[in-house]
Amino acid sequence: MGTLLAAKGDPKPIGCFTGDEKVPLTERSRTWEDQMHDQLRIHRQILYDLALHYLEPLNGSFSRLAYLASLKKRSSPTYEHDRLAAVYGPEPVSESLANCHEELFERLLEMPLAQQEEELQQFVGTLPEGKQEGIEICQKRIEDWIPLNAPDYLKELFRSNLTALLALLRERSHKDRSGM
Repeated sequence: MGTLLAAKGDPKPIGCFTGDEKVPLTERSRTWEDQMHDQLRIHRQILYDLALHYLEPLNGSFSRLAYLASLKKRSSPTYEHDRLAAVYGPEPVSESLANCHEELFERLLEMPLAQQEEELQQFVGTLPEGKQEGIEICQKRIEDWIPLNAPDYLKELFRSNLTALLALLRERSHKDRSGM
């Protein structure tokens, strides 16, 4: 009875590899590293498509944050994007969107408060409901804009910053309307 791997120079039994042959790619077992590289490549492509087609056209960090938050299902921690899911599958898309939401959230908090104010004012100005009602809508959506997996201290910082900035915008809007 022969062995599965014959020694070099031995007569080659039928169906045995001598080590001189290359195993066809389709017959090789996929390693954990190969699978990880594939997953990273897919997530990179999802993020590229998301940024290029959906986030870049939006103006400012708050618009992008609101958009990403709107993709999260209300009753679960999953995110949905039909067009991206049709290409890449729902699970990798949900994971990529969650990561993107967290990263954008953290980057927004890294901005100086004056820049956050400017971007929030710009966002409120784009809402079709008008400035005053837009401020109220933002106040109601604060919790929706916070990613589930964000650290508690960042959640609290975001709530605090946004509440103060919205109060400031509300006060300025009221002064503008009264002519002061």
